[in-house]
Amino acid sequence: MHMSQEQKKEWLPKLQVRYERRNREGKSRMLDELCEDYGYERKYAIKLLGDSLPVASGPGHPGPERRYGLIEPIVREMWQASEQPCGKRLVPILEQWLPYYERRFERVSYRQRKMLKQISAATLDRMLAPARAENPGRGRCGTKPGSFLRTQIPIRTGTWDLSTPGYLEADSVAHCGGSLAGDFIWSLTYTDIFSGWTEGRAVWNKGAAGVLAATREMEGTLPFALLGFDCDNGSEFLNHHLWGYLTKRHSPVEFTRSRPYHKDDNAHVEQKNWMWPRQLLGYGRLEDSTLVARICTVYKETWGPLHNFFLPCLKLKKKWREGSHWRKRYELPTTAYDRLRSRGRLSRKQRSDLREIYQSLDPFELKDKLEKQLKKILSPKGP
Repeated sequence: MHMSQEQKKEWLPKLQVRYERRNREGKSRMLDELCEDYGYERKYAIKLLGDSLPVASGPGHPGPERRYGLIEPIVREMWQASEQPCGKRLVPILEQWLPYYERRFERVSYRQRKMLKQISAATLDRMLAPARAENPGRGRCGTKPGSFLRTQIPIRTGTWDLSTPGYLEADSVAHCGGSLAGDFIWSLTYTDIFSGWTEGRAVWNKGAAGVLAATREMEGTLPFALLGFDCDNGSEFLNHHLWGYLTKRHSPVEFTRSRPYHKDDNAHVEQKNWMWPRQLLGYGRLEDSTLVARICTVYKETWGPLHNFFLPCLKLKKKWREGSHWRKRYELPTTAYDRLRSRGRLSRKQRSDLREIYQSLDPFELKDKLEKQLKKILSPKGP
């Protein structure tokens, strides 16, 4: 005998109520009868009578309490202010930013403080998954080969001492909005390989003179001496202006370039192109030359200090091959400031100057100032 769908809809609710009210022996007899009359397997009969029961709701059945629900508003506030990092990078942020959070919002209880120290990166990722922003599309490549100095500027072959700060990778990003025609703003990104310390500057049309002026000004703000400079094969970097500035000095800077069409040669700065120009200014076209000074101010006064002093970055520690797979091990997420300060690579004066700058900053104030600056840049005609 077979029970049709109409019969199931009619009789199952009644059978389920009877099944729920019976004791162990009574439930067993009901299952025996159902299997004998309709030829069901016992597991299927249990599913029909037991698993299909509606779950009661209301004051009597509130469900399990979310373990970290008490700190979720705090986590979300820090996550938003720190540019929505992944869970691994957010863990040290929660500890570092907590004094600034209490100063700005409210005092955190002992229980909340304990939870913030215990929560794992995986739990943070699950908690923030619904609110995580979608990744926008890719940008366009605006690099044109600069052949003028290719024979004089060597390809980097791994001879740098990467345990010392001062060896920079440089790259350019076009704010062209999808078309490289005409005039528009470019962003220049400079990243120290050892610490991850990054500086950004904006230029108009990436001319050789503008790139040189931006690089010269950037070098003056670095907390360490410039020892090496590596770039791609774009003509904005491979020119006599920059080559002469870097190499014809009392202590020449080691000027190298990557292999053509090998972006992984400049992996450190390439990954910053998303975190710096793209995440900050998006993929739209910026063709107002008066915005160059404003964008430079953002890079120097808010975006740079926020990232270098308060946002941890991951650094590859070891990489090895097991069969057909590559295995990677990373250092604990650390800010560029902490990496420079803790490795003993800076002089006493350099450490003192950095500490003085750090103590004058507040990440939430930097974030508020950043939002106001971006509003003027991205909506210049607004109020």
